[in-house]
Amino acid sequence: MSDTTTAPAVAKENVSATLTVAATAARLFEVLADPTTHAAIDGTGWVQESPDRVPLTEAGQIFRMDMHHPDHPDGDYQVVNKVEVLDPPHAIGWLTGQEKDDGRLEFGGWVWRYDLVPLGRSGTEVTLTYDWSAVPGYIREYLQFPPFGPKHLVNSLHHLAALAAPTTGGGGPTTAHRRGDQPTTA
Repeated sequence: MSDTTTAPAVAKENVSATLTVAATAARLFEVLADPTTHAAIDGTGWVQESPDRVPLTEAGQIFRMDMHHPDHPDGDYQVVNKVEVLDPPHAIGWLTGQEKDDGRLEFGGWVWRYDLVPLGRSGTEVTLTYDWSAVPGYIREYLQFPPFGPKHLVNSLHHLAALAAPTTGGGGPTTAHRRGDQPTTA
């Protein structure tokens, strides 16, 4: 297995990274649609666990994540996610926000999206995109975008590859690259 990585591609208001994984798109989608796997996928360590154990099955579905960030005013907090894209086994994506004291859900305008492109019988190109183009100005006044370092997306894709790898003989990532760039040898 060859493993190559470069920094993620940064566009005007989104960042993405791509990894070729030795797993089927269906298997990768299954892992992504299970909120209980998201803490293990996360490349920052901020996602702690999902109190919601139900797989993601439809657009509009709400699921929550317990989080921790040392710079958050509360340290530990919870986010609410709303599934925006659910196209098995090709794409899955969600908006992230919070539940207000009155129970109302408010989303910040940033979207996490995974696009899965089958490459034969057991390989898949996975692109993870974080898009903050819909974040309103008042949120941009106190949050910097993207709120994580450049390796976060690549780390997340490697974690996803490890979770989706076949249980017998190998599997896992083969290449990671920025959109439009040629991979470089690590």
